[in-house]
Amino acid sequence: MIKVKIYSTKSCPWCQKAKEYFKEKKIKFTDVNVAEDNQARDEMIEKSGQMGVPVIEIGDKVIVGFNLEKIEKALKK
Repeated sequence: MIKVKIYSTKSCPWCQKAKEYFKEKKIKFTDVNVAEDNQARDEMIEKSGQMGVPVIEIGDKVIVGFNLEKIEKALKK
């Protein structure tokens, strides 16, 4: 099974949409709150070059924002 990790914050509405999407599809994911975990925040910035959330990691793909087309494409690989 492909690994999914979501870098998020509690106040981010797009982060919530991403998590709801994965729950509906019954896809397990790891949720990392970058507002509380500085090391995870730095890891997210290094991987994505972005400070905004969500940053979604699917396998070796990094997707910035809740981009459904890119998410579905990454899940098919």
